[in-house]
Amino acid sequence: MAKRSNTLPRIAGVGRSASATSGSTRSVGTIAVYSVKGGVGKTTIAANLAWCSAELSGHKTLLWDLDAAGGCGFLYGLEREGSRAAGTVFSRDTAPEKLIRRTAFDGLDILPADESIRALDATLAAIGKRKRLAKLTSELSSHYDRIVLDCPPVLSELSAQVMRAADLVIVPLPPSPLSARALEVVVREVADHAKRHPPILPVLSMLDMRRALHKQAREENPAWPVVPYTSVIEQCAVQQRPVGAIAPESPSAQHFISLWRAIERKLSQVT
Repeated sequence: MAKRSNTLPRIAGVGRSASATSGSTRSVGTIAVYSVKGGVGKTTIAANLAWCSAELSGHKTLLWDLDAAGGCGFLYGLEREGSRAAGTVFSRDTAPEKLIRRTAFDGLDILPADESIRALDATLAAIGKRKRLAKLTSELSSHYDRIVLDCPPVLSELSAQVMRAADLVIVPLPPSPLSARALEVVVREVADHAKRHPPILPVLSMLDMRRALHKQAREENPAWPVVPYTSVIEQCAVQQRPVGAIAPESPSAQHFISLWRAIERKLSQVT
């Protein structure tokens, strides 16, 4: 069992920011979209952030679906193929490049999930490599500027590996007491499993300002980015396209753009 850390990771928008660091001229970064609670808009956020990365920033981007539900591929109109090899990427039986699929958008590829992901914890336990995901993302970074991980809502060896691989952790939080508790769990998960403690960026997701609880949450956390609950965001699943492609001038699209800009600023400080 991992030793519990007494030092908590940074929460973006709270306290002092990390100072920018100098490095190579090419910026790379791994962004994990993670929550221990399901139904919080995690996959929709991951899919739209990947689009922002490719379309707005011009980054060569990989959207890596680590959730067996396979929502990312669906949101981009990619039908599941017969192969059940997504999990074997971790055991080195299959090269990631053999499974990566192009989307209709330049510079945006997807490494889709399949049913084999359900056995991933057993695979990781068998190979005994605590940083296998970090190693894989590092290798893929030679081809991609940004890697967006859509993570399953679980506490497991996979979630621990995500924390070790990520440069930034995005936590979608619909305004509710359970979501507040979920953030506390994620903070502790990062502190327990990530030696360098990637910063956490909470996002108020599915926000409906007509509701008193949602309005209160917004007032209490004015620095947190927002993804509202809107019909145009729901259309992502219907049209199988990101919001920026469906309604680029809509307020919903602008919220995703603002969130992406916040992510880019944070990555410039930590990578």
